[in-house]
Amino acid sequence: MYEVAARGLQTKTATIRVRFVPTRFFMSKPASVNFIYALSTLNGTSVFAAQVVLSLYALKLGASPFAVGLLAATFSLFPMLLAMTAGKLADRYGGRWPMTFGAACGALGLLAPYFFSGMPALYVAAATSGVSVIFFSLAIQNFIGLLSTPDTRARNFSNYTITVSVAMFVGPLIAGFSIDHSDYATTCLYLAMLTLAPIVMLMTHGAGLPGGIPRAAKAGGGLKALLSDAAVRRLLLMGSLVNAGVNLYQFYMPVYAHSIGISASAIGMILATNAAAAFIARILLPQLLERLGDTRLLTYTFYIGAANLLLIPFFHDPLSLALISFMFGMGMGCGQPLVIMLMFSNSKDGRSGEALGLKFATNQLTKLICPVLCGAIASAFGLPPMFWVNAVLMALGGVVSRSKKNQR
Repeated sequence: MYEVAARGLQTKTATIRVRFVPTRFFMSKPASVNFIYALSTLNGTSVFAAQVVLSLYALKLGASPFAVGLLAATFSLFPMLLAMTAGKLADRYGGRWPMTFGAACGALGLLAPYFFSGMPALYVAAATSGVSVIFFSLAIQNFIGLLSTPDTRARNFSNYTITVSVAMFVGPLIAGFSIDHSDYATTCLYLAMLTLAPIVMLMTHGAGLPGGIPRAAKAGGGLKALLSDAAVRRLLLMGSLVNAGVNLYQFYMPVYAHSIGISASAIGMILATNAAAAFIARILLPQLLERLGDTRLLTYTFYIGAANLLLIPFFHDPLSLALISFMFGMGMGCGQPLVIMLMFSNSKDGRSGEALGLKFATNQLTKLICPVLCGAIASAFGLPPMFWVNAVLMALGGVVSRSKKNQR
């Protein structure tokens, strides 16, 4: 195999010189990237399935929309609190052991609803799934950036987000059909078992993943230095809005579909069409970037998302909702990889993990607040106003993205 040593990470351009040093390992660079993609797909499938299962399980237990909103917020609690720590660990020590720890937390948490019935067990599972997300996904994104050059970065991040789309497609399907053919508690057990797969892979083949870059504790100026960059601040806002929109859709589309009598299997298929659209959008991302540039593409992303969120409450059949879900996925499918790629490109010397951690933290703060507020809106005024508030947030993101000065 090869040991990857990343050097020369420069502010703004994020130029990376990758040096391959023969060592005791036996994996080439392409195999390393594919290994990372496989880890991302497996862990992501479990996480996205858990989101669907836990929200529908809460409804089965009689939870109100506000309680479901609190459950959604619980997913974001630890990612918000631990994002900077996870980023620093990835920078200094590499991501193998943080990823193993995160996956183990996710597996153990999903056992709680299997052994204990009630809302407290669901909150435990949601919280530990959040731990899995922050330690696993952040390290994956940092690996992709470190293994990329400016010429390959868009393609590699696009390929990474394709794995996320696959997970978003497969996860809800597994959740819906498992619930219909088994029960909620047993489905949580299945997902816990699925989460063990990336742990085994990391334990047996994770030694070949890139290591950390030792540096002084105060190198690069810390959080203040990251926030001093106007481009970073703008990306933090846009990333928060994209992720809030996707997160609220993932939680409240099942609630809305359940309220109009659609079955769990059909709900899973509606959500899967969203993932299929995101998959297509991410395949086309490098070509779209070349044709439109990042600013115009981000603007289109937000406006497409806003338009489709406005339409959801006006339709009540699975086919129409699946079509809306598809169009929403086409828009949002480009937004997430764009923000990740641009944040990595604007990171400081040797602090890419920390920069991505800051993005995670602000995203999760938004995702923590928005489900609670939208849950309160849904409880007081019904589900349609909640979707419309979400649409306003998406439109705000379009306005912010258009304000970027350096358009391409």
